[in-house]
Amino acid sequence: MSALSDNLVTFAILAYLVAMIGHAVEYALGNARTRVATAPPVRELVGAGGGVLPTPPAPVPSPPPADRSARQARLAGLVGVGATAVAAALHLAALVTRGLAADRMPWGNMYEFVLTVTFIGVAAWLVVLWKRPSLRKLGLFLTLVMVLLVATAELVLYVPIVPLVPALNSYWFIIHVSTIVFASGIFLFGVVPAVGFLMRSGYEQGKRSFPYILAKRLPGAAGLERLTFTLHAFAFPIFTFAVIAGAIWAEAAWGRPWGWDPKETWAFISWVVYAGYLHARATPSVKRNVATWIAVLGFLTVLMNLFGVNIFFTGLHSYGGLD
Repeated sequence: MSALSDNLVTFAILAYLVAMIGHAVEYALGNARTRVATAPPVRELVGAGGGVLPTPPAPVPSPPPADRSARQARLAGLVGVGATAVAAALHLAALVTRGLAADRMPWGNMYEFVLTVTFIGVAAWLVVLWKRPSLRKLGLFLTLVMVLLVATAELVLYVPIVPLVPALNSYWFIIHVSTIVFASGIFLFGVVPAVGFLMRSGYEQGKRSFPYILAKRLPGAAGLERLTFTLHAFAFPIFTFAVIAGAIWAEAAWGRPWGWDPKETWAFISWVVYAGYLHARATPSVKRNVATWIAVLGFLTVLMNLFGVNIFFTGLHSYGGLD
């Protein structure tokens, strides 16, 4: 089962790569302007007696290249969506087989945690895409994130299956880690429309330099900003519960609910930043791009907690599995 899980992760990365290429092709072709083909004016032949002679019908012009490009772009986008769905299925199968091989939930180290968080993110994307197909062009950025993070997990963070450390053998392991994983996955997805909004907003204001030019084919800035807020407003209460559950678990395991362990500290920092984002978003005097930058900062703190704390710090939460 362990070897099968490893192979499924590899196939999932390849499928995400195919999906990214499909979305990139749609992104490249999707700006073609559709031109309505019109037949040239028909000339009437006038006979010697003043009568109008019939003329043969004008040939029907072939579809303009822009029409073909638009169809090809849509097809490439659908291929990207299909490949993303296949990759997500392979991704889920890799997690299930990893858990079966380990005889536990697959959240025991940084490799497994990153795999689970990224799966939650792509699953949330597919649900949103099913309800709002107009957001399909965000798929290029989402699949890029998936390729980078899942490949990093496979190539850098991979560790063989080992039993859980004794401190994790508790029912709080499922309660706390499942909620923190779910919230982190939604935050992962939420940063994609957040960055998209910042670029698209600048593009709509007339900015044409990099990176704003990349937002030329993205949906409108207002829609991206609303999606960003919806995702963060949904994930924040779950993240709050996860932090509280962690404190309760710490009290049972270590005799204190909070000890400013590096991971606890960065979880608190993330909570404060995301709370600040929601507060700024609800304050009319704060500009939407300023609030969105706070959301992006929040995700950077999540990455710091996930990678930086496990790699560069030691503490009671050092379960990354890396040497």
